[in-house]
Amino acid sequence: MDLFLHVEQVTYLDSYVLRVGFSNGDVKDVDLRGELHGEVFEPLRDLELFRQVRVSEETRTVEWPNGADLAPEFLYQTGKDVKQVA
Repeated sequence: MDLFLHVEQVTYLDSYVLRVGFSNGDVKDVDLRGELHGEVFEPLRDLELFRQVRVSEETRTVEWPNGADLAPEFLYQTGKDVKQVA
């Protein structure tokens, strides 16, 4: 079993909210509106760039074209559980 948490999928929802699927099977909605500080993250306040989020195959977390990324653990702790439909 993989001891580390990884991001397997990400979907842009609205505003600065992402739906993130994790390697443990959990899915969370993560609102990053208040988290975009610093040189690398401030450009992501432009929604056109923010929407270009993807999962990096190399780092197995969310990543943007400008090189910004966030740790899976941070996303997991910040996110709110999404109710799964069986």
